[in-house]
Amino acid sequence: MTVKRVALLTAGGYAPCLSSAVGGLIERYNELVPEVEIIAYKHGYWGLLSGEKIVVDEEVRAKAGLLHNYGGSPIGNSRVKLTNTADLVKRGLIKEGENALEVAANKLKEDGVDVLHTIGGDDTNTTAADLAKYLHDNDYDLHVVGLPKTIDNDIVPIRQSLGAMTAAEQTSVFAQNIIAEHGSNPRMLIIHEIMGRACGYLTAQAAEYYQQWHAQQEWLPGIGHKAERWDVHAVFLPEMSLDIDGEAERLKKVMDEHGCVNIFLSEGAGIPEIVAEMQSRGEEPEKDPFGHVKIDKINPGQWFAKQFAEKLGAEKVMVQKSGYFSRSAKANADDLRLIKSMTDLAVQVSLEGGSGVIGHDEDNGNVLRAIEFDRIAGHKAFDISQQWFGDVMDRIGQKVVPAEKH
Repeated sequence: MTVKRVALLTAGGYAPCLSSAVGGLIERYNELVPEVEIIAYKHGYWGLLSGEKIVVDEEVRAKAGLLHNYGGSPIGNSRVKLTNTADLVKRGLIKEGENALEVAANKLKEDGVDVLHTIGGDDTNTTAADLAKYLHDNDYDLHVVGLPKTIDNDIVPIRQSLGAMTAAEQTSVFAQNIIAEHGSNPRMLIIHEIMGRACGYLTAQAAEYYQQWHAQQEWLPGIGHKAERWDVHAVFLPEMSLDIDGEAERLKKVMDEHGCVNIFLSEGAGIPEIVAEMQSRGEEPEKDPFGHVKIDKINPGQWFAKQFAEKLGAEKVMVQKSGYFSRSAKANADDLRLIKSMTDLAVQVSLEGGSGVIGHDEDNGNVLRAIEFDRIAGHKAFDISQQWFGDVMDRIGQKVVPAEKH
């Protein structure tokens, strides 16, 4: 296949891989086919619909490696769902009566794009597949090669999505500072709210990383600098059954003995209970363009604080959210290695005329390959039966009971 022009876009929420993935793709094209033109749509599908793009010039191509040193995305993100016509019309991205897929496909055709690289989650990549199919059905050959981005690590059937390991590491770093607040008041309750709408991976992995850090520290208990006060005392995930009263009884003993309780909370934990409570009051939670409950509007951390504060006899409660801190970080060494392997294969697949989402295929021996778009899905549950997570919870002393529904 002859590739003349390549387009890049990043979409959805940030993850600590976007900047590096953009840089890695540019570097690899420079190495193999420096004559290929590269453009980037600004703010993902927003830029594609509105025609806002960046031409990657010679200076950027020569210094693309600098992007590995930064978080965020140099070309910008947005949450735009091409099948949510009402939202797109409201935002002025299409006109009444227009088909967003048709508008986007025509932009790609006008721009002469042969290969579209999408760096995003399941919605981003499956939408790109819909665009490719539309163009193919209308006699235009476009190949789409996606990269899996999500700090939730919940893309089916991909073993490890880009940015998730870094996000977990940074979530642990955030906790190391926040949990220091345990001494700012007697009987202190700290709730560390962590991103993860439907998957508890990030919270679980961050808890393990935090425990690893905790185990390496030296303490000075004679002056009150005790390991127990710096520990994680509870972890709540969407995949786990929620037993407020049982946990309150256990954590009350921790509070009485150590004067503080530190909780790692996945923001998706307890959402069914929170929504049910709202609806019982005649309230309906706000939803985003993808139909998801707006978590920032229902405040899971505050809800859990309300459930536990009185039961534990807490004198002060602190709820802190690490999401934006962790998701905007630059990629760590583990993610950089993963990004390099995936961007190199993405370019190879595009030059060979292939399509799909690059990832280690859990259904095919974890081989790194271009996974077919029709097999890509979101909201993969975190497997709470894994040994390493069991070890995390054993150290905490908390029972792990699977939720009835997830």
